[in-house]
Amino acid sequence: MSLASRHDSADDSPGLLLWQVTNRWQAAQRAALKPYDLTHVQFVLLATLTFLQASGPVTQKALAAMAATDPMMTSQVLRTLESRTLVHRPAHPTDRRARAVAVTEAGRDLANRAVVAVEACDAAFFGDLGDKLPGFVTALRTLRRSSAEA
Repeated sequence: MSLASRHDSADDSPGLLLWQVTNRWQAAQRAALKPYDLTHVQFVLLATLTFLQASGPVTQKALAAMAATDPMMTSQVLRTLESRTLVHRPAHPTDRRARAVAVTEAGRDLANRAVVAVEACDAAFFGDLGDKLPGFVTALRTLRRSSAEA
């Protein structure tokens, strides 16, 4: 008995293809980030925090929303980054009940060094798309937006 799929071939399944490509991309990113002793999620949160902090105080909730990460996982990863003195939690300047989360100078330096490796990895990984890359990025934005609304 065969699989009751509507696809004639596994290569026709967008979900399976996305899974396979994502796994290969994540492996490439792990290798690119290894010299910086960062996991990919640590890098994403550190880089996102560095970006957001330029506009003012950042809450953990805002960081998780921008990075599209689970709030509980975000908290755990931030504790790891805090133990490495890459982030800290100062008092929030306008909400006495809240703490902000902020990147340290060492964290900002690491994020700025690691982003070069991450972007080089992306350029190599997605390079085969050539002039189709902008359309691919547009399609990914569409999927991100529609999946957030679901």
